[in-house]
Amino acid sequence: MKSLLALATALALAATQIANSEPLRWKSEGWRTDFTKSTVDLDRVLSGGPPRDGIPSIDDPKFIPIGEETSLDENEAVIGLKINGDARAYPIRIVTWHEIVNDTVGGVPVAVTYCPLCNSSLTFDRRVEGEVLEFGTTGKLKDSNLIMYDRTTDSWWQQFSGDAIAGSYAGTFLKLLPSRLQSWSEFKAENPDGKVLVPNNPRLRDYGRNPYAGYDTARPFLYDGQLPPDIEPMERVVVVRRDGEEPLIVTLNKVREDNGLREGDYQVEWAPGQRSALDTSQIAKGREVGTITVQKGGRDVPYDVTFAFVAHAFYPDVAIRKD
Repeated sequence: MKSLLALATALALAATQIANSEPLRWKSEGWRTDFTKSTVDLDRVLSGGPPRDGIPSIDDPKFIPIGEETSLDENEAVIGLKINGDARAYPIRIVTWHEIVNDTVGGVPVAVTYCPLCNSSLTFDRRVEGEVLEFGTTGKLKDSNLIMYDRTTDSWWQQFSGDAIAGSYAGTFLKLLPSRLQSWSEFKAENPDGKVLVPNNPRLRDYGRNPYAGYDTARPFLYDGQLPPDIEPMERVVVVRRDGEEPLIVTLNKVREDNGLREGDYQVEWAPGQRSALDTSQIAKGREVGTITVQKGGRDVPYDVTFAFVAHAFYPDVAIRKD
């Protein structure tokens, strides 16, 4: 019995040492991050495979007028952003290979982000405590979600929640800005004078190919959390971010089947015409999923269209409406 107890104690100590060694190992990768300041269990941070900046952010984005773009399918997904009259489209066929675009739109420094494993497209104001930050990819994930870092302090930031989870900025939240995951044709119709992102180097990546073919009908990848009850983990859900309140989470199917959803001052609508970027090997040939818009008082508000397992991981106490 004593030997078994000693063995169990030794194994527990070894596990603790391995867990505690993670920040040391990350330090050996060159991180200047202050890992003594964190808001999450760092043991749950996983390597996504690529090293820091192995998925390179776009820091000097190049745009052309929408009338000059001829390669995009009408129903391809783009992230549409409009600030102070400056309208820009960020095609998922490009952003899926870079995940972060550091840009300035309508005079506002922004980070346009996309995490393919979560299908989460979110746009943030890059200004924090009077400083403009530039973001890159850590190569790390938590709950299958992209962890970004800022190049000023090496603090780590969770893309889905927009907060710093480790480093000197730990506990700080980025301001979320309204943007739309929409079809290219819809963006063009709404913004005839808009611009569209094009690759700085068209040969850098196989733009237009989906490196995650079949993912949105598979299983969560690099995910060690709990799956949501009574719903398929990869079902698309709409997460409406509401100031001062818990988010509204509803399945995309419910919004579509009910011809929209009204919740207080929030109006959620679905329209056909957008293809999934995570279905077939060619993004332009993905199946129809449609476009969600969310407004409050006639103005766009921040929202996301993600998978049920992601919403449950970050908001485990918020029910997903599906009936």
